This record gives sequence, structure tokens and C-alpha cells, in this order.
Amino acid sequence: MTTRTTASAGVSAAEIELHARFVAGLRGDAAEYRRFLDGLTGFLRAYLRRRLPRALDDVEDILQETLLAVHNARHTYREDQPLTAWVHAIARYKLMDFFRAHARREALHEPIDDDPRIFVDADTEPADARRDVGRLLEGLPDRHRVPIEMVKIQGLSVAETAQRTGMSESAVKVGVHRGLKALAAALRGSL
Repeated sequence: MTTRTTASAGVSAAEIELHARFVAGLRGDAAEYRRFLDGLTGFLRAYLRRRLPRALDDVEDILQETLLAVHNARHTYREDQPLTAWVHAIARYKLMDFFRAHARREALHEPIDDDPRIFVDADTEPADARRDVGRLLEGLPDRHRVPIEMVKIQGLSVAETAQRTGMSESAVKVGVHRGLKALAAALRGSL
């Protein structure tokens, strides 16, 4: 197929020229490969500028990363495929990498002073909860406090608690039930 026939089939002259130089470069012609990279640079720069109109400072970085990726992946190119489609796929991946990294960077610069959720899940919350539960349990009589501590907090069975405390199993169950009921009433009263 001649250049004119290929161009008339919807392939641009630039595609044909870049393809020929790239293939020559793959076959060892360093000068043609250099011309390919120079030509590709202009097309990629325009492509990236259209997609990043608000991040023009980042275009050159992404351009260099894309050119490097094209160079590193050149062995994967199949000569019978359109070159620009292959290059654009690589450029799109580099753009996606940029957008992911940019989104993370943006999140790092969000002011936390304005976010009311900042104090919702503090690291001290479990310690505070243990302290508050401890204070509530202190207000219970031993017959309720001890069974709750052993069964509900330490995870002992009713039988183990009865054996360790000398209480009957039914007394342990009643102590837990009445103690939890008293704690719930205390919590409702403090709200």
C-alpha cells in the first residue's frame, strides 16, 4: 500500500511518517528513532495540553513520563497496528496516574479545621469509653458490678464467674441483668 493510498484510507500523513520512523528505530536506526521521538513530542504535548488546560505546569512532566513509557514499551508494539492508538493508550494511562496522584495531593491540602467530622473518631475514643464504663460500674453495688465485669468485660462464662466469686450461677445472671438495667437507667438520666 502506498503512502497516498494509506492516507486516503483515513490515516494521516503524520501517522504514516511517525510509524515509518518508529519502525525504522525498532530495527536499529537511532537517527530515525530520534526523529520519531521529536515528532511525537509535539503531538503528545498538544494532546496533553487539551486535556489539562488548568495544569499546564504538569504537562511537561507527564509528557516526559509518556515518552519514557513509549520507549520502555516499544517492544510490545505490533507493526500492523495504528501507532497513534498505541501511543494514545499509553498517554491515557499516564493521565490517569496523574489524576489519581493529583486527587490524593488535593486531599492532603484540604483544611481540616472546617470539617466537623475531624473529632468524631478520635484515637482516644476506646480509652475514653473504658474510663466512662469504669465510672458507671463504680456506682453499682458489688453484686451487680462484679458479674458485669467478669462476664461482659473479661468474657468469662457464667459458670466460671460463679466459681470465682462464690455466687450461684443464677445470682451471676441476675446480677448481670440488674446491673445492665441500672447502667441503662444511669445513661438515660445523664443524656
